[in-house]
Amino acid sequence: MTEKRNKSAIQRRLIPSYIFLIIWSLFSVFPLYWMITAATNDTVEVARGKIIFGTKAVENFTKLIHSQNLWGAMWNSFLYAIVQTVICLLICSLAGYGFELYHDRGKDALFGILLLAMMVPGVATMIPLFKMIAGMKLLNSVWGFILPAIATPFMIMMFRQNSRNFPVDIMEAARIDGLNEFQIFFRMYMPVMKSTYAAAAVIVFMNAWNSYLWPKVVMTDTKAQTMPMLIANIASGYTIDYGMMMMGVLFCSLPTMIIFFVLQKQFTEGITGSVK
Repeated sequence: MTEKRNKSAIQRRLIPSYIFLIIWSLFSVFPLYWMITAATNDTVEVARGKIIFGTKAVENFTKLIHSQNLWGAMWNSFLYAIVQTVICLLICSLAGYGFELYHDRGKDALFGILLLAMMVPGVATMIPLFKMIAGMKLLNSVWGFILPAIATPFMIMMFRQNSRNFPVDIMEAARIDGLNEFQIFFRMYMPVMKSTYAAAAVIVFMNAWNSYLWPKVVMTDTKAQTMPMLIANIASGYTIDYGMMMMGVLFCSLPTMIIFFVLQKQFTEGITGSVK
């Protein structure tokens, strides 16, 4: 009886916290809800602040695909983001694996220099990078998009930190069984660190998909534009069709939302450094 009373008292004390979290959740979800509803209304209704679903979704979608190269921009964004994600995960995981499991004073000093690169703003390197990409004739190409981001200090640091949880006994046992270092990495390290790979994949894909400034610099051809560039083109017109623009924003947001919801469990485990 006393135990039930204690539980009831605890639950009553938690009621204000639950109310606060519910209200805060509604505030957090509202922009997403408004984006979806705005995509179903016309410009006048969006400008008036209508927050209920309308009947203009098909009309907005039709105007979007006729006035903008929607499918081309979607294809470009998927291509750039997927290629960048795959290559970045491979290179950064190899670097993090080597820095942690084969570290010495020289590698530690090099890693410290690498971390200093995180303090340099990306805008400061924009002009040198553009000259390098233009000199290699990689403008309007996949490689021009991904080369500056295939090995980032943050991703390398993330893999190095999480590699500390990798059981070294597995490596020793694998060497006894005759595996070389690359076989250990691909057959032992990658399956064990799958949560870290999932978290890194979400981060890299979202950064690549939402990237705007660098693609705007190197993608001078409209056929090579990405989804953020397409949205910016719609918003930069003399008269902005807000319904059509929000339909484009909805299409631009869907892939990242789907990927995050699919991998949210692995993302949480990878961020906290869990090893499976």
